[in-house]
Amino acid sequence: MNKPIPLHKHGFPASRLVLGCMGLGGSWDREPYTAEHVKQAHEAVEAALSAGINMFDHANIYTKGKAEQVFGQVLKERPDLRERIIVQSKCGIRFEEEGVPGRYDFSKEHIEASVDGILSRLGIETLDILLLHRPDPLMEPEEVAEAFQRLHEKGKVKAFGVSNMSAAQIRFLQSAIRQPLIANQLEMSLLKLDWLDAGVHLNQPQGTGVSFPEGTMEYCQMEHIQIQAWSPLARGLFTGGDLSGQPESVRATAALVSRMAEQKDVSPEAIVLAFLLRHPAGIQPVIGTVRPDRIRACGEAERVTLTREEWYTLYVASRGRNMP
Repeated sequence: MNKPIPLHKHGFPASRLVLGCMGLGGSWDREPYTAEHVKQAHEAVEAALSAGINMFDHANIYTKGKAEQVFGQVLKERPDLRERIIVQSKCGIRFEEEGVPGRYDFSKEHIEASVDGILSRLGIETLDILLLHRPDPLMEPEEVAEAFQRLHEKGKVKAFGVSNMSAAQIRFLQSAIRQPLIANQLEMSLLKLDWLDAGVHLNQPQGTGVSFPEGTMEYCQMEHIQIQAWSPLARGLFTGGDLSGQPESVRATAALVSRMAEQKDVSPEAIVLAFLLRHPAGIQPVIGTVRPDRIRACGEAERVTLTREEWYTLYVASRGRNMP
């Protein structure tokens, strides 16, 4: 657990866990946030800090911008906090508008306007890390590079990364950008295993059904790109969630997680996250809960170091079949 993670190499003293802020700000509509939503944000931030979490993940679309607004209110009411934390946000997803479908937009105009909006809602002058949210098929790397350069020169963004991209897409984008791309956020959990199966099933018939792009994990490790796992708790399926209608592999894994948690005297969340933390890539799970009790339960993950045998027991159980 003490091994430096890639973000440390880039000058960010980030915690192993990240608090994802998608659940802040209330509903995904134009209804204004309330004092209760600000209180919820205060409690989530305080729980995260008490669990050793100093990094917070946003996106300009979360609850239609209200997640950043309530977080900004927390920062305003706790002016000492900004220097103690790392703030990351994402842009590039645009909602459906009248006559126009939902889409992705990596144009320089949209990227720069998005960052201005993010900074305004958060009430800060500089964003630590900006991620591009989902690959835009119309992306022109030179145009993204122009936006990134201007944002960096103006002191609006310290560092840049991506989300949901393959090694080839990152290389393509990096070919035009001066600043190193330092993070890649991907869905990874005990439920979402294609990031592991892609390597395990190389040259195996089972590999034909795996969609995870080959070489992405290895590339990110070689280039010191921080891999961040979104939805690492798999919607709570292994930590007390409703298992009705779930396959036997999910039910068996949930039971195994519960037994391991009892044996190690930690929360089930700690076991689920420890599975990701054990990987040599130095994965940063981005936990999406804003419940203080569950945030603190997740914080127990750093007390757990799974043995190789324990890790494989979890992996095989969740796969629902033996290793090839």
